[in-house]
Amino acid sequence: KCIIMSACKRLLYIVKHRGIWPSIWRRNVTTWSPVGAAFNAKPHRRLELFEKNVGLFGVPELSSPAGFEVTTKRALKDTQELVDKVCSSPPGAVTVETFDQLSDGLCKVADLADFVKVAHPEPSFREAAEKTCIEIGTVVENGILHNDSSLICWITKKKVAELFMFDFAISGIHLDEKLRKEAVKLHVKLLDLNNEFLMGSHLPNRIAKSAIPEHIHCHFATEGSFIQIGGLHAESSNDLVREVAYRIFLYPNADLMECLEELLKCRNKLAKLVGYESYAHRALQGTMAKTPETVMNFLQLLTDKLSERYNIEPSLYSPYFSLGSCMEGLNSLFTKLYGVSIMSEHPSAGEVWNDDVRKLAVVHETEGLLGYIYCDFFHRANKPHQDCHFTIRGGRQCQESGQYQLPVVVLMLSLPHPTKSAPTLLTPSMMENLFHEMGHAMHSMLGRTRYQHITGTRCATDFAEVPSILMEYFATDYRVVNQFARHYQTGQPLPQSMVARLCESKKVCGAADTQLQIFYSALDQMYHGKPQNRSTTDILKDMQHKFYGLPYTPNTAWQLRFSHLIGYGAKYYSYLMSRAVASMVWKQCFVQDPLNRDMGERYRREMLAHGGGKEPMLMVEGMLQRQPTIEDFVDALVTDLNPDFETFIMDSTS
Repeated sequence: KCIIMSACKRLLYIVKHRGIWPSIWRRNVTTWSPVGAAFNAKPHRRLELFEKNVGLFGVPELSSPAGFEVTTKRALKDTQELVDKVCSSPPGAVTVETFDQLSDGLCKVADLADFVKVAHPEPSFREAAEKTCIEIGTVVENGILHNDSSLICWITKKKVAELFMFDFAISGIHLDEKLRKEAVKLHVKLLDLNNEFLMGSHLPNRIAKSAIPEHIHCHFATEGSFIQIGGLHAESSNDLVREVAYRIFLYPNADLMECLEELLKCRNKLAKLVGYESYAHRALQGTMAKTPETVMNFLQLLTDKLSERYNIEPSLYSPYFSLGSCMEGLNSLFTKLYGVSIMSEHPSAGEVWNDDVRKLAVVHETEGLLGYIYCDFFHRANKPHQDCHFTIRGGRQCQESGQYQLPVVVLMLSLPHPTKSAPTLLTPSMMENLFHEMGHAMHSMLGRTRYQHITGTRCATDFAEVPSILMEYFATDYRVVNQFARHYQTGQPLPQSMVARLCESKKVCGAADTQLQIFYSALDQMYHGKPQNRSTTDILKDMQHKFYGLPYTPNTAWQLRFSHLIGYGAKYYSYLMSRAVASMVWKQCFVQDPLNRDMGERYRREMLAHGGGKEPMLMVEGMLQRQPTIEDFVDALVTDLNPDFETFIMDSTS
């Protein structure tokens, strides 16, 4: 007792006399749940002198960058053995099991490396991971496509086998040897072009300090006699800062322009080689839309129905949205809907790549541990300014051990660090983004697919965003927000009137935001449709005039910052189509009671459980218990912009 009392007195002395009295402590600490406290506390540098380094994500070899070479060689060796097994065995159910085991072995290395190459703070780790990505990608294209064509001799009616066959077919495995070699060369070239464009699209542009007014220099990073501009600064209240950032950041880069032009040509050539009219036709196979014509029809109908439609001050909301309280809100929501809790765990030495990364265990009340989420939430140097979800390890039933391989994912945000006087406080858009990304994570956690090839978010692109966008509806419903939004100093709840204003503000610019997404989607379709004898900038001008209305700014090349062209080539429309599905699900299934457990279980059963193992439209039909039309998709989006919708709901529920 004496030791404890002495320690407490010393802690109080330090707090009082060194001035570190975080305002979150002014509130009774017992009111924070463990998960809330974990995210509201300022991280401390860990002393790992006597702890064994378990390696990134618990992979022992990855305690150093050299471990990537070891894991890569082992994965490729195991892959070759599995390919040989498939080729030498009679076709049957074991073929699918073997291919999924093969896919799992490669993905566990490649997916992890794909994350590390962009997120790890140490250049040596990033470079080693990048090398792994290129090596595995190259070997896979060469190995699989060059392998014996007997791989395609067996087709089963099972969905997973069909998906494997589809993946092989769009890659060109059905071609004769000469054309298959050409397809391999195109795949390898595209790997390099994709990487070059993706890296270049995030690089800052620079300009001499003397070229812009001195009084705005402070808004940008400096490098000697140059100003570095790495973004649009869209949230700046200074219109000159926004204009300078727009013109400089989007100034055309000749090398990157050439890279994009070549990338689009190679994609079209590959699509033609494997039997498709265009890259868009190839990319849309297996999606809800199915064809480029359906996508353009959807975009045009939506444009025709949109009409012109005010703003909130984010700083008024931030005190109610501490990161810890938002995590408590997510925990509460998942418990009510699915019987799932998120629990903070202490990572082992070397398991995480930065001291401020948090590890969460996702635990079901009866099923037990479902998987792990690593939360890389805070800004740091050289970390991409993008919110995203990475699958590190997919869930699958391991035939070798009889155990279920638990999924592991990373959520990456770029939030401000907590300070001495306050925890990390989120703006409404940051809070909404947190809910959005956690929707992806729960899609990965709540599925229990037999094969990792179709686990979680490994599904049709225009369905993959449904679970994340649906979470945005929960994030702006007062009945949900009221569960967690408390002022970090006073503990007072966020007034309902402020939530109502927040919803209205989303509608104010909602039509313009939707129209912008239509423009991006149409541009993406045009880039990946039939080749046109004009530059990507000329195509952009045309699409901007037709689908957005605001004039093109001379000497800019926004398309060179459109990094989604890599991961979402010909599929950028997916955000709009997924939002339409999420809107229909929200209005039909959750708007009357967003915390209804029965509806949460139905949602998991019909939409989250299958990953990519079921046709996306069948999952939508199962949830809605009807078959929606394209007009239903359009109406769902337009209705979201109707200011009377929430009034109608409030009247009907009261």
